[in-house]
Amino acid sequence: MQIELSESALRWQAIAREYADEYLLPHEVEAELNNGELPAEITERNKARAIELGFSAIDVPKAYGGLELSMEEQAAIWEQLGRITNALSWCFSEPQSWMFDACSEEQIQRYVLPLMRGERKDCYAITESGPGSDVAGLDATAVKDGNAYVLNGEKWYVTSGNLADFFWFQARLPDEDEDALFLVDQGTAGIDVVATPAFSHTYAAHHPTYRFSDVRVKASQRVGKPGDGMAFTRSWFRHERLMIGARSCGAAARLIEEAMAFASERTVDGAPLSEKQAIQFMLADSVTELYASRLMTYEAARATDRGENIKAQHSRCSMVKLYVSEMANRVADRAVQIFGGRGYMRENVAERFFRELRVDRIWEGTSEIQRLIIARSLLKRGLDEM
Repeated sequence: MQIELSESALRWQAIAREYADEYLLPHEVEAELNNGELPAEITERNKARAIELGFSAIDVPKAYGGLELSMEEQAAIWEQLGRITNALSWCFSEPQSWMFDACSEEQIQRYVLPLMRGERKDCYAITESGPGSDVAGLDATAVKDGNAYVLNGEKWYVTSGNLADFFWFQARLPDEDEDALFLVDQGTAGIDVVATPAFSHTYAAHHPTYRFSDVRVKASQRVGKPGDGMAFTRSWFRHERLMIGARSCGAAARLIEEAMAFASERTVDGAPLSEKQAIQFMLADSVTELYASRLMTYEAARATDRGENIKAQHSRCSMVKLYVSEMANRVADRAVQIFGGRGYMRENVAERFFRELRVDRIWEGTSEIQRLIIARSLLKRGLDEM
């Protein structure tokens, strides 16, 4: 199902599809049956190839040696990488453009550019047990003490914390009545792993809970300047929500293809399963919703590329995240049903996606949070301004 994309986006789409099919897809079941992990040499090979292709530089400004691709091009890449289960595409880091606006030159050289080169890996310590997705209500604090800040707080669901060597730590500054991000190296005194919960998906990247107790960092580790507040965290959310939409489109497309191929080969009562109207209806609903999702995702990406109103972008990215993540979950459920008992086996792509896609309705803001953002935008700005 093709929609109109630029020639450059189509070229990146083909590059990402080839990488996904050749380097990642053959190892999905192996990863699933081994706690999400692959042999170190395979993971390093996949990482090296991703960096060679430029995936770690797609959102990096050209002034820093990056590719500075459009959001349309980036969505085309992540849609194809979204076809793969077990988070195997997470083998490389991806610095985002907002980091170059937020960070000092020293921070860029020490933290951000090494991400692009594959020398470092980061994680986000933002979510907490109480406010959850409501980052405006976080309890973690950062108190100025001379030429340093003292950080305190407990952070949940720190994705890739077990693999990362530094944190983006979100905290409230009581003295300034605002929030800020801090760069904090793993191993800094006062950081403890409280728990490493097991989750439904099987990823090598874990989501530990960390407690920061009187963690001292230099004042130079603060990201941005007073008054920036949560502007950069919101930039991160917009980017992630849009790319969740792109990845969900890729996952849904693969599920439809796999379910259709199975239904065409499976014989029931002397005829292919695909000839049964009940199966046809499930496939028809799935492909219709995917079509709508792809149109929505790429239009939101292009709106970003056009530089449209930032508040409108924010609500559009929320709409993408809400609709497309829920669409992919519906498609996964139908695919499991079409596969029948086979769809309940861990070696089946539908079973894996049935578990994995569920979290896309939760992280980076739950579906309910997205609905609040959308409704508030509608009430403040009206339909035509969204």
